Amino acid sequence: MADARPSAQAPTVLRVVLGKRLHQLREQAGLTYEQAARTLDVTHATVRRMEKAEVGLRIPYVEKLLHTYGVTDPDEVGAFLALTKEANKPGWWHRFRDVLPEWFSAFVSLEGESHEIRAYEPHYVPGLLQTEDYARAVFRAGMPHASDEDIQRGVALRMERQALLTRDKPPLLWVVMDETVFRRPIGGPGVMRDQIDRLIEASAMTQVRLQVMPLAAGPHPAMYGPFHIFRFPLEELPDVAYSESLVGASYFDQRDDVSTFREALDRMCAQAAPVHRTEAILSEMRKEI
Repeated sequence: MADARPSAQAPTVLRVVLGKRLHQLREQAGLTYEQAARTLDVTHATVRRMEKAEVGLRIPYVEKLLHTYGVTDPDEVGAFLALTKEANKPGWWHRFRDVLPEWFSAFVSLEGESHEIRAYEPHYVPGLLQTEDYARAVFRAGMPHASDEDIQRGVALRMERQALLTRDKPPLLWVVMDETVFRRPIGGPGVMRDQIDRLIEASAMTQVRLQVMPLAAGPHPAMYGPFHIFRFPLEELPDVAYSESLVGASYFDQRDDVSTFREALDRMCAQAAPVHRTEAILSEMRKEI
C-alpha cells in the first residue's frame, strides 16, 4: 500500500481547517477510517493523519476522498483543491527552519491566523512586544551554546513576527505580565528602559491590552507557568491553548482544557492592575531601573 509521509514542517492553520473539514465529510458519509483508506489504497492511519494535519494533503488523495464522500459539484471540488494547494505551501517562517524548533512552528502559524491572542507571562516580555536588544539577551540566556549567527537569526524571526500587530485587521493582543518580569534585569539597565518604553508605546495601541500582576496581589491560578490562548475567526477552528517547557510544547484544543486556561486568565485579569493603570505602572518601574 502507498502511504503519506509525515510532513517536514508544521501545518499551516489552513491545513488544519481542511483536515477538520475532511473529517466532517467522512463522518457525514458514514465511513470509517478503514473504508476511506481503502479508496486510496493506503493505511487507515494515513487518513487519520490527513484529518489531523500531521501530513501534507496530496491533491489526488483529496480529490478522490471528496468524490467518495459525495462531494461531486465541480465548483465545490475545485475550490477545495485550490485551498489544498494553498495549504501545502510553507509558511513564511519556513525560511527560519534552521533556528526554529519544529514544536514552535505551529505556534507561529496559530499566532499569525488568530484574531485574538491572550497570554500570561511570569518570566519575560512576550516575543511580540520585545525590542531587538531585549530579544537578543533572552535568546542568549536561553541558548548559551548557540552561535552569534543563530542568535541573530532567532532575533530576526522574532522581529518579523511582530509585523502582525501593524497589519490590516491585526489581532487583539491581551497580555498579563507578572511584576517579576520587570524586576528581573535582562540585558542591563539601558535595555530594560528601552523595553519598558516599547511596552508603553504598545499599551497605547487600540489592539493591545497590557496588565501587570503586582506581587502584592498574592497567589493566583497560573503560578505554574506561562501560556497562550489563540482564538480564530474561522468556525472550523476551536480555541487553542499553548504551554511550553525547555524541550517542547503542548497544544490543547479540547473545550474543557481550553476553558481551564481561559478561566485562570479571566481570574488573573480581575486580580491584575486594570489596563488604564498600565502606563503609569510601567513609568514608575522605569524610574527605578
